[in-house]
Amino acid sequence: MPRIPNTHGGGALTNAHGLLFEQTTSLNDALINAGYRVTDEGKVINSVGVILGYSRSKREFIRYLEEQGVDLTVNSDQLLPDDAFINIINRTIYIIEKKFQSVAGSVDEKLQTCLYKKRQYTKLARQIGYDLEYTYVLSGWFAKPKYADVLEFIEEVGCHYYFNELPLEFLEI
Repeated sequence: MPRIPNTHGGGALTNAHGLLFEQTTSLNDALINAGYRVTDEGKVINSVGVILGYSRSKREFIRYLEEQGVDLTVNSDQLLPDDAFINIINRTIYIIEKKFQSVAGSVDEKLQTCLYKKRQYTKLARQIGYDLEYTYVLSGWFAKPKYADVLEFIEEVGCHYYFNELPLEFLEI
């Protein structure tokens, strides 16, 4: 998932720059660039015409769950993933959260919430017989040594992270 590097940020511009990072790390673009076809309905199809799964983001993901009969009220809040890939071959939902930072700020603490969010998403995925993987795509800011402890925590609790792009092998397609 390529991105345009952002050298600005912080303060009042953090949300705008974070949104730019989210927009420039598109799962659909990465899939298309790798030779997959993504239909208007989000179906991901390989080169021989086999449907591998669905690419959904934010409310599209929630609509997909509702269409599958998932009871969203099992969670006290509604989480909207930046991107999600529903792999129908291995019956796994991959939640992809994108976090951009270029100065110290609130995103630092959000990384520590992965276990809770994974647990909440898992309650939904299990209703349709799917496993769940939760991963971050982080800007290079988080590769600094000061983040070693939180990156270690992310791995210890069974979540994942990558810097600047998501290897499509992670989605097992």
